[in-house]
Amino acid sequence: MNKFDHLKDDDSGDHDDPSAPREEKIEGDSLSNSTSNGRRKAVSPGAGEHPLQYNYTFWYSRRTPSRPANTQSYEQNIRQIGTVASVEQFWKFYSHLVRPGDLTGHSDFHLFKEGIKPMWEDEANKSGGKWIIRLRKGLASRFWENIILAMLGEQFMVGEEICGVVVSIRFQEDILSIWNKTANDQVTTSRIRDTLRRVLNLPPNTIMEYKTHNDSLKDNSSFRNTKIAL
Repeated sequence: MNKFDHLKDDDSGDHDDPSAPREEKIEGDSLSNSTSNGRRKAVSPGAGEHPLQYNYTFWYSRRTPSRPANTQSYEQNIRQIGTVASVEQFWKFYSHLVRPGDLTGHSDFHLFKEGIKPMWEDEANKSGGKWIIRLRKGLASRFWENIILAMLGEQFMVGEEICGVVVSIRFQEDILSIWNKTANDQVTTSRIRDTLRRVLNLPPNTIMEYKTHNDSLKDNSSFRNTKIAL
């Protein structure tokens, strides 16, 4: 058990209370860590809080599926909504976000290490790729919470390889993905895959897919033409 697991029940606030109000606070200074002059201020753990190993930033994106996607339109549609530096800050922030399963349309939540944009072209991502897990509707919220707790709790044990995680809400299915820095490091990518199976309690026959960001840039697609792994 790591410090993150230990604090889950004590510091989760009202996030497990079905009667608690939940707002999708996508904009607003209180969640964007902004100062009055528009510049972002540094985020650090408060007194007595339990620091995360890395600061993490939440992002949100939504687009109209009928519109062709490109790098420029994607960057315009993605919004940085806040950064957290401690376990306590995470739960306070997370408890105010709509659960992925309650989002509609073509929407994504991203949680990435501070300083890394959830874009294929980002310096930290360009040589990497992502594991993809396709979920039937109704499972996204639980799986999203499990994967981010595993990432923030450093359960993958692959050093600085993990860049972030994404949950993608689509009309027919929902998709969970975890991004890593080095696509051609088979030992590391295999360890990430095996840890995913464990922390998400996936059945042994679950199909998992991997795609390099370079391939995504070539076909302008996140989830098509993937490599299948059992």
